[in-house]
Amino acid sequence: YDQRLGTLLQTLEGHSGWVSSVAFSPNSTLLASASEDKTVRLWNVATGALLQTLEEHSGRVWSVAFSPDSKLLASASEDKTIQVWDAATVVLLQTLKGHSSRVRSVAFSPDSKLLASASEDKTVRLWDAATGALLQTLEGHSGWVFSVAFSPDSRQLASASEDKTVRLWDVANGALLQTLKGHSRWVRSVAFSPDSKLLASASEDKTIRLWNAATSVLLQTLKKHTSRVWSVAFSPDSKLLASTSEDKTVRLWNTTTGILLQTLTRHSGRVSSVAFSPDSRLLASVSTDKTVRLWGAAT
Repeated sequence: YDQRLGTLLQTLEGHSGWVSSVAFSPNSTLLASASEDKTVRLWNVATGALLQTLEEHSGRVWSVAFSPDSKLLASASEDKTIQVWDAATVVLLQTLKGHSSRVRSVAFSPDSKLLASASEDKTVRLWDAATGALLQTLEGHSGWVFSVAFSPDSRQLASASEDKTVRLWDVANGALLQTLKGHSRWVRSVAFSPDSKLLASASEDKTIRLWNAATSVLLQTLKKHTSRVWSVAFSPDSKLLASTSEDKTVRLWNTTTGILLQTLTRHSGRVSSVAFSPDSRLLASVSTDKTVRLWGAAT
């Protein structure tokens, strides 16, 4: 089918509540979605078929991620836990406990060794992905932490918070390296570009900020959304940025110029999360309209 940028290819239905997070498997054949309905669902990307429903969480599932080595799948929930699954067999391997409030985000390091989690308890936690051991608790945010992302070299971690800041941490020792200020409302999402040059942050102030990842200098502020921005994701080649918003759109930006390339308008509710497939061909978005949508991403 036509995989040109912005073409709606499939709509995946099955969740009984809003969908909060989406992630592709490293080989781009599977899609995982996390929902208010307390489940994670696994879909066949090619056919759109529902393969599996993971029903171990006792609260809303806010975030889902595959490890880059394809071995693990992690989910973060309102039940204060992170669950780690064998991605191939879908067997539950570990339930990580330690956060004292809802867990909002989970991310694997690019080397697949670490798992980071962000919580409404105002902390970021670093776990050993293989053993589930808690390695570090990063404290410094003065509000809920909504999102975590590792730098491509696995050495830094970025976190986004209700306190209107993005914080950069040293993964090795847990030290706070930098606090990025500028957003005027909650920061909902953060992402590093795969080429390591940029850091993007999405805020309820309706803007996306692009920062120099090395120097933390603000490069651009992207201002076309008409409501709160919930999520950002870079394409594998770092040339595109996708953003999602309560304005019910997915917007696609040129990361060099900051120019808005396309606005995708098929969702009927807040678009909560977005992800590019590792093979660069597809974009997935999820919404309070309970759907997962697959779009072409080829340029």
